[in-house]
Amino acid sequence: MRVFPDTNILASAFGTRGLCADVLRLILGEHELLTGEVVIDELRGVLRRKFGVPAETVKEIEVFLRGYHVEPRPDELPKLNLADRNDLLVIGSAIKAEASILITGDREIPALEEKLESLRILSPRQFWNLVSGKRQK
Repeated sequence: MRVFPDTNILASAFGTRGLCADVLRLILGEHELLTGEVVIDELRGVLRRKFGVPAETVKEIEVFLRGYHVEPRPDELPKLNLADRNDLLVIGSAIKAEASILITGDREIPALEEKLESLRILSPRQFWNLVSGKRQK
């Protein structure tokens, strides 16, 4: 599957141990990782401010992510009722990258899935359960 984790998922994956790190490892091992310029731009700041990641390590993470598909900033935003413009940019990037799944911890975004034809929106736990169930069969 073509999987697009949002900024907070990647920040948690690189900044802590736990489910998001496990999800990222699973994506890297069994799926296609997609990201976007919007996510990378936001990730730089989040890793430094929230997680105290050194600048050199942040640069290494960016270089690592650029080894995968990085969608340019979308020209058009999806017509969705979201207050946060950055969320619209992330969703627009995932759609333009032809992601099959957007993984987000944002509680507002999954409610929009029914308005998006080609993009499934899952929490990290939902993605883990979906993929783990398929692997056990």
